[in-house]
Amino acid sequence: MNFNFADILRDTAQRHGERVALVDGDRRLTWDELDQAVDRTAQGFAAAGLVPGYRVMLLVANSIEFVTSYLGILRAGLVAVPLNTGLTKPEIAAVVQHSGARLAVAGADLADKIEGLRTVAPDELEGHAPLLPQLDPEMLAVLLYTSGTSGDPRAAMLTHRALAANVTNLSELGEDRMGPEDVVLGVLPMFHAFGLNAVLGWTVATGAALIIDQRFDTAHTLDLIAKYGVTRLPLAPPALHALLARPNLREALQSVKVVLTGASALDRALADRFEQASGLFVHQGYGLTEASPGVTATLGEAEPKPGSVGRALPNVELRIADEQGEDVEGDDPGEILIRGRNLFSGYWPDGADGPDLDGWYRTGDVGYLDSDGDLFLVDRLRELIIVSGFNVFPSEVEEVLVAAPGVREAAVIGVPSEETGEAVKAFVVPSPDATVEAAAVREYAGTRLARFKCPVEIEVVDHLPHSVTGKVAKGRLRADR
Repeated sequence: MNFNFADILRDTAQRHGERVALVDGDRRLTWDELDQAVDRTAQGFAAAGLVPGYRVMLLVANSIEFVTSYLGILRAGLVAVPLNTGLTKPEIAAVVQHSGARLAVAGADLADKIEGLRTVAPDELEGHAPLLPQLDPEMLAVLLYTSGTSGDPRAAMLTHRALAANVTNLSELGEDRMGPEDVVLGVLPMFHAFGLNAVLGWTVATGAALIIDQRFDTAHTLDLIAKYGVTRLPLAPPALHALLARPNLREALQSVKVVLTGASALDRALADRFEQASGLFVHQGYGLTEASPGVTATLGEAEPKPGSVGRALPNVELRIADEQGEDVEGDDPGEILIRGRNLFSGYWPDGADGPDLDGWYRTGDVGYLDSDGDLFLVDRLRELIIVSGFNVFPSEVEEVLVAAPGVREAAVIGVPSEETGEAVKAFVVPSPDATVEAAAVREYAGTRLARFKCPVEIEVVDHLPHSVTGKVAKGRLRADR
């Protein structure tokens, strides 16, 4: 049976056509108007000679234009490659080469970051009435770049089937599921899996109104919540910390029914303080790009457990395994394995390291299940650092740091941060007879790495601890910091 994820928008437009779909500043679109705009955009891609399967890079901040471009790409049978708007020119150039993108859609303030690829503005993409393709649901829909186990940025291959399965799972949550009467704050970046498919995708599926904002700002965000009567507030944990500084928080959030965090670990003490100040329970979810992204959530539970990230979403299987892949007994920790139709098809371009032959995917995260099936996260097998929900792989940062003048060796670890959940800390060893200043190294890194990847702290040291195999003993660095 043919299926395109953008068909979900068409169905919603038929059911809720005159209701408000998107609010972006002083602009509004109804579901009918959004569906028509997506049609024109898809036809524009077809008229430009792009055929199903071609990759289209999307470098656009949260906006109506992001939504119409993204859904237009999918409706045309193309593959969307949403990029973090904070990436540098070299980082974007690497994605262009790796993805084989044929076209970039970029906001006016971001277009100069793209070189060597035809680039158009979102408003240049209007066409007229070519026949749009019918698609196999297993066709690739999105390439989402993430840091894989190898240490190099990798692109998770998400099919139309996987995207649709995720919003179906969320829509079967029970009493806490989103509905057409909801008003959702869309401040999480849409180039991230959480914002793309757990916020935007779920909203499209339900017909709720999405209030779009480009960046979180406590005063402005609270103004939007009050102005539009926001009922659902999906945020990254650092935003909760920022909101705690605002007076009269309980009154400011009086329209909100659900607060949901994800994308990075939530400190329980922070959650407790927010709940006391706001009177709202902070729901948690666990997910990953490779799961489109939802795996578990406390939504739908009568009595969510503090510290838990909830139970497996409907239609998602979850188990805890040892190094041999055998189930762990009782509530002992082990690696989290997941299975479901929302899973990716491996990494671009050959589908490497995807689910096994039985459909199970090893997440690289460590946790345990209690007797009720609630998941508690313990640690990560991989050394990913998650800054404001974005993946930073230490080896990528280290490669840049050792190229800085006077630096012989570098090691990067994650450290706790109230503002971003985790932050990057670097240790650098000078070359013989060289003098290295932390400020100079930080400045060098800032020209080659996105801001969220840059170390917030750089410590110049005489040497780094090493294991007997020659690897940097990062456990000792963490213990000594």
